[in-house]
Amino acid sequence: MEMTEKAILIVDDEKNIRELVKFNLESRGYKVIEAADGEEALNLIKTSEPALIILDLMLPKIDGLEVCRVLKGNPLTKKLPIIMLTALGDEIDKIVGLELGADDYITKPFSPRELVARVRAVIRRVEDQEEPNQKSVKKLDGLVIDEQKYEALLTGKKLDLTLKEFELLRVLAANPFNVFNRERLLEKVWGYDFMGDTRTVDVHVCNLRKKLEEADEKNMYYIETVRGVGYRFGYKE
Repeated sequence: MEMTEKAILIVDDEKNIRELVKFNLESRGYKVIEAADGEEALNLIKTSEPALIILDLMLPKIDGLEVCRVLKGNPLTKKLPIIMLTALGDEIDKIVGLELGADDYITKPFSPRELVARVRAVIRRVEDQEEPNQKSVKKLDGLVIDEQKYEALLTGKKLDLTLKEFELLRVLAANPFNVFNRERLLEKVWGYDFMGDTRTVDVHVCNLRKKLEEADEKNMYYIETVRGVGYRFGYKE
């Protein structure tokens, strides 16, 4: 069993789902906090300090998407990682959740082992991001990526990036003109082997591309879609 005091907040109106997740996380040494609706979840976050939230989207009182919107819009909770629980086939909810800044999603019914693996991967990634001595500032002409502050500047303008968008930019820009397939990006940015569809990558790349285009008046930097393969970052010399 892992020895950890990290708290995980599970938000789901189905008691059996909460009990299943709680059992599997507690068996790995995590502390579990429970909420049955979105309003209760937001109140609990004010009084507790969860390391991660497992958030069902279909909730009473305040739905999961609104909870995600509130948390990602608050500077105090903006970086709090969220794994969404979605019903099978609700693709639009997945896309909206990812656009709001959720870190990952898993579809019901789910494998408890897979859920625990994703929780571990997200927490490990957050911990790695808190190691400033291992971070550096990288420059590519007008693009500056500060890995310690988790900030990116393009022609002097700070890009308003989510954590995943920053990680994508960091990986792609560190290897300009190299093509990354979606599975490789999942592995490097999300931190686990490919276990779902690749829509997660597509949504985040689309959002990152838009933000680059908005900040880059001269259209010097771009993310190119390589049909049937993946994506590559490039710039005009």
